Amino acid sequence: MIRALKITLSILLIGLSFESQSAPKAELWDRWLSHDAQSEETINHHIWNQFLNKYVVEGQDNLNRVAYQRVTLQDKSALKQYIKNISKRSISRLNRQQQRAFWINLYNALTVDIILDHYPVKSILKIKLSSGLFTRGPWKKDIVEVEGEKLSLDDIEHRILRPIWQDPRTHYAVNCASIGCPNLSRQAFTEQNMDEQLNRAAESYINHPRGADINKGKIIVSSIYEWFKEDFEGDDQGVIRHLKRYAKPELLKQLTTVQRIHDDQYDWQLNEYKVRATHQ
Repeated sequence: MIRALKITLSILLIGLSFESQSAPKAELWDRWLSHDAQSEETINHHIWNQFLNKYVVEGQDNLNRVAYQRVTLQDKSALKQYIKNISKRSISRLNRQQQRAFWINLYNALTVDIILDHYPVKSILKIKLSSGLFTRGPWKKDIVEVEGEKLSLDDIEHRILRPIWQDPRTHYAVNCASIGCPNLSRQAFTEQNMDEQLNRAAESYINHPRGADINKGKIIVSSIYEWFKEDFEGDDQGVIRHLKRYAKPELLKQLTTVQRIHDDQYDWQLNEYKVRATHQ
């Protein structure tokens, strides 16, 4: 019990250190604006889709967790090969929706791959790949090369996905391997299922207490809405309007009485599905 409390406290303190730093702004890397609107070329995400179906577990608490402990050496190798294969593609030749699916799937596959490389780990914040006293997590390290450019997870999210598509639903698509994060989907993103997946992910997160929790007229939201408030119209009212857009009737009714955000929260514990030992 004491050890568990120490681990939780450690994750909380690291998280506070992370939150004390300003979140990355959306700053366009215009090198990635190139695309072919008429292109019918596709990328096969079948391997990633198989991995998600096999290892992402839907919980009764509406949280998706990853069975990292169960991942076989063969599937780890297949995941790395998938990342290697798709990163070799000429992304500039794709249409916008194919590009969007590529970047989201690549981001999520890389994140899972990093966790597997460092597993067991209690939180992604414990994985320090970059130098710097206050650097936490793997996000700033160049970990993949696409069209001759070395990229970090931060590059993909904040210099490509957010500024090019300017869609707040991006935050529900990319996964940071944490309980407080929107669910890692059990389906790979594709050109065909993009809007459906984004809307479903937004609705699922917003209507869960880790997205928005109202008690006695006061709302506590995910820290995502504080860190990236610029993506939600820049103020509390913009965030609340966004929440209303995807809120189910019960939450929507509560939101009508809310004028401002009381506080925010985030759980950096690993989104791990723990395999229970069986006794003979």
